[in-house]
Amino acid sequence: MRIFYSPRCQEYWLPGHPEAPGRTLRCYELLKSRYPFAEAKGCSEEDVLQVHSPKHVQRVRERQFYDPDTPALQDVYRYALLAAGAAIQAMEETRQGGAGFSLMRPPGHHSSGQPKGFCYFNNIGVAAARAVRRGERVAILDIDGHHGDGTEALFLRNDHVLYVSLHQYPAYPGTGARSIDNCLNYPLAPGIGDLAYLTELENSLRQIQTFKPDLLAISAGFDTYQKDPLLHLDLSLEAYPEIGSQIRSLNLPTFAVLEGGYSPDLPRCVDSFLQGWQGTRMPE
Repeated sequence: MRIFYSPRCQEYWLPGHPEAPGRTLRCYELLKSRYPFAEAKGCSEEDVLQVHSPKHVQRVRERQFYDPDTPALQDVYRYALLAAGAAIQAMEETRQGGAGFSLMRPPGHHSSGQPKGFCYFNNIGVAAARAVRRGERVAILDIDGHHGDGTEALFLRNDHVLYVSLHQYPAYPGTGARSIDNCLNYPLAPGIGDLAYLTELENSLRQIQTFKPDLLAISAGFDTYQKDPLLHLDLSLEAYPEIGSQIRSLNLPTFAVLEGGYSPDLPRCVDSFLQGWQGTRMPE
C-alpha cells in the first residue's frame, strides 16, 4: 500500500477549528516508518468540474462563499485541489494493482453544491467520477461518523455508483435517515458501540457484494471513535482493525481517503484501520 501525502496540507488553518493541521501531521509521524509514502499532487480544475458546477469552483477559487464551519482561507482553492488530486492518485494506485490511501486535508464528503462541513471539493467523488468515466462500477463505503450528504447528492440515481453510509443519526448534517435509490443509508443511534456497529457494517458489505463493483472507495472517517469530540458512536480502538479486516474480506480493488476524525488518538485509529485493511499487525 502507498500513502499519498504532502506537508503543504499543514499550511492552512483557523485557530481553534477542529479540522486542524495537527490531524494529518500526527498521522504522518506515526505512519512514515511503516508504509511507503508518495508526494500528493494537485488535480486539475477540469477534474473537479466533473462533479462540481463551474459556479461552485469559482466560489472556492475566489473565496466568495460563507459557511461558519468552512472558512474561506487564503489559498484554500489550491489546498482543496491538492486533496482531490491525492484521492485520484490513491484510486490510480489501486487500479494498477496496489492499494492507495490519501492522508490529506481538507476532507470532502459534505461538498456537492457548495463548500460546507469543513469540505470544499468532494475528494472521493472526484476520484470515483474518473473511474466511472472509464465505464467502471464503483461502490463508495462511507464510514465517517457523519452522513456524506455531498457524496450522496453527487451520485444519487447513478447506475454506475453505489453509495453506502454508516453514520450517527441524528447529527450534522441532518440527512441520511433513509435509503434512496442507489444510496443506502445506515443511520446509527448515539452510543451504539463496537458490536452493533460491526454488525451493521457486515450487513452493508453484503449490499456492496450484490452490486458487484469493479472498484471500492472508502471515505475513511474516524469521528466514530469513543473519544471524538464531535460525535458519540463510541467505537473503541479495537474496532478499527476489524473494520479494515471486514473491508479486506470483500477482496475488491480498494482505495481510501481520509475524511473526519478529531480526537488526539486519530493516528492510532488510522493505523489500526490500515493494519486490518492490509492484513498486518505491527508492534506499537
